[in-house]
Amino acid sequence: MAALVELRDVVKHFPVTRSLSELVRGAHPAVRALDGVTFDVGDGDAVAIVGESGCGKTTLGRLMLKLVEPTGGAISFAGAPMAEIAGEKLRAFRRQAQLVFQNPFDALNPRFTIYRAVVEPLINAGIDKAEHADRVASAFRRVHLADFDRYYDRYPHQLSGGQLQRVVMARALVLGPRFLVADEPVSMLDVSVRAGILALLREVRETMGLTAVYISHDLALVRYLCERTLVMYLGRVVEDAPTEEIVRRPRHPYTQALVAAVPVPDPDQSRAPLPIKGNVPDAREPPSGCSFRDRCPHAMPRCATETPALKPVAGGHQVACHLDTPTSP
Repeated sequence: MAALVELRDVVKHFPVTRSLSELVRGAHPAVRALDGVTFDVGDGDAVAIVGESGCGKTTLGRLMLKLVEPTGGAISFAGAPMAEIAGEKLRAFRRQAQLVFQNPFDALNPRFTIYRAVVEPLINAGIDKAEHADRVASAFRRVHLADFDRYYDRYPHQLSGGQLQRVVMARALVLGPRFLVADEPVSMLDVSVRAGILALLREVRETMGLTAVYISHDLALVRYLCERTLVMYLGRVVEDAPTEEIVRRPRHPYTQALVAAVPVPDPDQSRAPLPIKGNVPDAREPPSGCSFRDRCPHAMPRCATETPALKPVAGGHQVACHLDTPTSP
């Protein structure tokens, strides 16, 4: 299947305020949010990006939506380099690529009515005003808000968290996008409403033929939504495989720890200690070689000097680890 989004050696560094000693030394410290990320998102695919907080997954999602610019590397959308998308081309891109925010309570302007919030993308895109009411009603039907017209004059504080997330989704869908990025779409919601939102995300993607990227730390969530999962650690992709393979047969030591950390709903089942130690290193000064080596139970001298490349191994995986031997081309 042809790729809709392509990333090649993408780097994103965020400069930080320098201390007096750094100013004297002429140092330029930066948070290395992404450090050479390469992958494709196929047209119509559902891809998950998982990892701990601070691994760079949200930054990656923002780059794919052209909300921030990369420090290095290249990103393309439908074959067009994103670096060349500007002016009217950028306006057209915004119609095709939309974001579902993590926190629906902060995603909507509290001074806007629900109708105004959902119609805003149509106004910004220059859609004929005569189409607004029908498009908004269609978007509300897609997210299963019954009697949608009774929500129009309400304000965000008058709705529940689950209703607000459906409104946020309606706003993302009102332009009929082709590409959707959902950043932790249920993490701020009560457990009782999460299942409904997840089912809705899956239904919308299938019925609209969307290409979707889901950003999450929850492997149970992405197992339900996505066919493929990328695992990130400290700005790099360390494993890329079909989601079922990730869950059942994780190859990278970090992925194995993520799977081991998934809660089991059985109080009588004993759990082995997690196979890793310590905390995520400072992204301003990542370790040399493999960034995971200080926490890895299998670290060897080679890990301190050589950064492992993402390479194909058995089972349909790509893994960035010196423990795995590449398969033959």
